[in-house]
Amino acid sequence: MRTDIIHSTFVRATDAHARPTDKPVPDVERAAGGAPKTAWQPRAALFFTVFLPFALGQYMHALLRNVNAVLVPDLVASLSLNPGQLGLLTSTFFFSVVLAQLPTAYALERHGPHKVQLAMLLLAALGALMFSYGETLTQLVLARAVIGFGVGGTMMVAVKAISAGVVAERLPSSVGFLIAFGGLGSASATLPLRRVLEVTDWRGLFIGLAALTAAIALFAWLVRPRQGGAPPTKAPSARALLEVWRNRAFRKTIMLVLLSHTIYWGIQGLWIGRWLSDVARFSEGTVAYLLYLSMAAVIFGAIAVGMITEWAKRRGIAPLDVAAIGVAGFVLVQCAIVLNHAPTFPQLAVLFTLVGTITGIEYTIVQQSLPRELAGPASSCLNMLIFIGAFLVQAGFGQLIGLWAPDALGHYPAIAYRVGFGVLVLVQLPGLVMYALGRRSASRMAPLLVAEEDFAKPA
Repeated sequence: MRTDIIHSTFVRATDAHARPTDKPVPDVERAAGGAPKTAWQPRAALFFTVFLPFALGQYMHALLRNVNAVLVPDLVASLSLNPGQLGLLTSTFFFSVVLAQLPTAYALERHGPHKVQLAMLLLAALGALMFSYGETLTQLVLARAVIGFGVGGTMMVAVKAISAGVVAERLPSSVGFLIAFGGLGSASATLPLRRVLEVTDWRGLFIGLAALTAAIALFAWLVRPRQGGAPPTKAPSARALLEVWRNRAFRKTIMLVLLSHTIYWGIQGLWIGRWLSDVARFSEGTVAYLLYLSMAAVIFGAIAVGMITEWAKRRGIAPLDVAAIGVAGFVLVQCAIVLNHAPTFPQLAVLFTLVGTITGIEYTIVQQSLPRELAGPASSCLNMLIFIGAFLVQAGFGQLIGLWAPDALGHYPAIAYRVGFGVLVLVQLPGLVMYALGRRSASRMAPLLVAEEDFAKPA
């Protein structure tokens, strides 16, 4: 993915905040830190000081989240893990991310995104180093938890910082580019890491990941705007989180998209690869290649979702309607997996990840639907729900697969995966049905509301 394209698009996204092209625009740190500043910086610098540091944080988040999908054979060989233990080890990341949300939100409001980004990524680097030296399942679970806590707030920090530098109409594209960087990280966690494992083992790999994470943390700190920090502000409270939960737009969004979002993250980071290995019986090299194609599809899918959302909004189509169409398509892909048609396995693996990127629209809908003062608490609440769900999906799917016995080669039967994906389809259907019924009810009420308005007008 060419960064010059992203740079030019991100710069264009700030046009509504900008004066003529040779003049500066307000420093995005102004809103992200919570208090106005008088300092200004050139528009082009926004890409390097605001977008890129946080996008690279999202890159590392996705890479570290998905790295275990390629390492499964090595980890199983080293620790003799069963599916339940493997699911626990990998899903610990999600549980740890949940624990990181409120501390990250508190630190973000008091110290601003650049300081928080530095601290988070250095902690993640420490976790990766711990993982490289782990000898037991307990040690690896603890290290995985430290990694998850370290990168747990990258999306929250990035969305808050970037949303302050672009107009609302451009937010879907900006978030789409963020998710695209995450897709680049996910793609890097597949075939490229498999190539790295040809010259080192998984322990050496994690030492390298620790170094890369620390380097990105230092880069984000070095390119930060040099203006003074904002004064401390009040951190999100339990009352603010409750207010977010009571918001009708927030509840409508999560009712439709949340379960699909958790399934997308919980399955694509581990079990899609195991499905290709156990059911399709592809070699580990082929699995890594298909995962690479799948994760690379995230890049194009995320950008496309942002552009389609903006295009639809200009034509009067609400982002939630776009989300409903995407979620329905995502469920259909899972239905096709349940049918177990062998010739389509490679295509379904790619489609699962490509179509699943629509769930990222949840962040945009929430940011645009809620008042600005609830943006931070809403991101915290949304992240907690998503990662709790992803933890339950990833760990629970492993427990479900483990109900069947493996064959002599350690492969679990196709029926185990068919049942697993069938359960996932069933839990998503109520949200789609409720959305369809609600939309139908709203369309029936629309003429009545118009008539009441006309009746209320003075003669």
